[in-house]
Amino acid sequence: MTYEKIVDYVQKKMAKVDAAATENLAVQVDVTGEGEGAFYIAVCDGKLDVEPYEYYDHDAKIVVDSSDLIDIVDGKLDAAKAFNEGKIRVEGNVEKFISIKALFPAAAPAKKAEAKPAAKKAPAKKAPAKKAPAKKAEEKKTEVKKEEPKKEAAPKAAAKPAAKKAPAKKK
Repeated sequence: MTYEKIVDYVQKKMAKVDAAATENLAVQVDVTGEGEGAFYIAVCDGKLDVEPYEYYDHDAKIVVDSSDLIDIVDGKLDAAKAFNEGKIRVEGNVEKFISIKALFPAAAPAKKAEAKPAAKKAPAKKAPAKKAPAKKAEEKKTEVKKEEPKKEAAPKAAAKPAAKKAPAKKK
């Protein structure tokens, strides 16, 4: 995705956001990876703007990979979780980052998480069936281990002729 497409995508997603209760702030977003560049998100008098320019007098600066940014804007990745995992680096006023983070869709992952456990329950039933063959594989490994001591006996026999060769070298 190009820089222009990333900014356009974020603009379209953020156009739906109600920032009336958000304090005035300006956060510069430095995008790394594919489509790298900088843009800013500003809230002034309850109006949210996303523009493809650097904002030198910003309250905070966020450095994030383009794929993580798209996941955050889509609500697939929680901004706080991404921050805690080191996927987002915040410079400047972290409280302003927290304010801007609140504008990203946080409810969307919760709804998807509710849908996912239902989907996870079905594979969870299959998981024990998969574990049973894994146990059989462990049993096979145990059988192999029983055979391994026999293999150890063979190297000992090979070690004895090597010992006989060593004195021959000394002569």
